[in-house]
This record gives sequence, C-alpha cells and structure tokens, in this order.
Amino acid sequence: MLQQTPVTRVIPHLEAWLDRWPTPPVMAAASTADVVRQWANLGYPRRALWLHRAAVEVTARHGGVVPRDVDALLALSGIGDYTARAVAVFAYGDRHPVVDTNTRRVLARAVEGRAQPSPPSRRDLTLMESLLPADDVDAAAFNAGAMELGATVCTARSPRCEICPLAGTCAWLAAGRPDTGDARRRQATYEGSDRQARGAVLRLLRDATPAPVPLDTVLPDWPDAQQRDRAIDSLIADGLAEADGEWISLPR
Repeated sequence: MLQQTPVTRVIPHLEAWLDRWPTPPVMAAASTADVVRQWANLGYPRRALWLHRAAVEVTARHGGVVPRDVDALLALSGIGDYTARAVAVFAYGDRHPVVDTNTRRVLARAVEGRAQPSPPSRRDLTLMESLLPADDVDAAAFNAGAMELGATVCTARSPRCEICPLAGTCAWLAAGRPDTGDARRRQATYEGSDRQARGAVLRLLRDATPAPVPLDTVLPDWPDAQQRDRAIDSLIADGLAEADGEWISLPR
C-alpha cells in the first residue's frame, strides 16, 4: 500500500484491510471483486490484484506464512526490491538495504553531492549496503532513519538543512547545495488523464457491485469518449474488470 502513496493516506485503509483480512489465507479466500472494492480510492488499483495474488501464493507455497527469504518474497506477485527487503528487515529483523524514494534522495545528497537522485537502479542497493552497520538491529534502525530523514527533513523541494543531523558530513551541503539537475521521471497531471478516467470507471463499478453495469451507461457524459473507452479496455486488460456482451463488472 505504501508504494507511491503517502503514509497518512494508507493508515486508515491498512487498518480496515487487516480487520477484514488479518492473515494471507483469509485474504486468499476473498473474491477479487471484494479486494478491489476494499482498495477504495488508494489509487494504482493493480496493486490490489497483486496483493490478492500474493496472498494466494503465500497460502499455497508457504503454508499461509509470509516468507522471510528475500528471493522467496521477490517471487510473489507485485513484490519488488523495496517491498521484499522492507518485509525481511522490518518484519523479521534481517540485515538488508531498504531503499525507497526518500532514502535515495538522502544518499544522492549526503553521499554523492547531487540535488536529486538518478532513476532507480541496483546501484542504490549496493550503496546502501556499503553504509549499513554490521549489527542486524542497528542496520534496521539505519534503514528506518534514512527513510524518515528523507520524508521529514531532506525533502525534495524544501530540505531543512539547518536541522539535519547529517549537515556536518553532507556532500551536497558542503558544495553549496548546487543545482545538479533532476533526471526523475515526472508523473503526468491527473486531471484530464487516462488515470482519472480509469478511476472514474472503477469507482462506478465498485459502487454497483455485485450487479453488472450496462456498458452504454458507463460515463456517458465523459468529455472524451475515446479516453473513456480506453479506460474500460485497459481495466479489462489488467484484470480489474470483466465484460460480457453489453455488460461490465468487477472481476469475480
């Protein structure tokens, strides 16, 4: 849930999710439609499908217990480098580098002297690994501290260097905070985008569940009919909706 989504938005959804599905086997038994509906307005709804598939995989492959091994975690649907290592470190206490957007920004500035990080790569994990303390507990605290520092102090737009605990050793601050460019990929504006159209269609289907919806009643007044149709087609292609003749619904 934290992938590309702020903690403040996630917390209420997480609490409701865990109340309903406290373990992977309980969630694995849920329908896809229930999972997508519970995801509500978190955005990037394919993550809901991946989470459901991962619960099914954990139940089938690991007896319902989320695995500890990073490679086993990476083999689950929707799990990448960050999430796999975050689970291994923060749930099981193992020593691995955990690198999210905030950590990458701290590394770019404090270690490499750049204003913004480069696009994500395996190099980030290698650099973070080289900085981790040897002790498992200290390494977990270091990972968490770097993430928190990037989220609250070493922010993207208004870094608070005057209160940063790394101010005395930060390469970027020592260089005078130069503008070294920004190679990050910019996300397209949501208003008027295909993402907005997808969200509107999915919201309609969630509200209508379990009844299917006639296709010709889906956003009939949407300002761009072709965009609406693309949204419908993409939801079906992603497994977030099912169409049967003249009807459309959440997947069963």
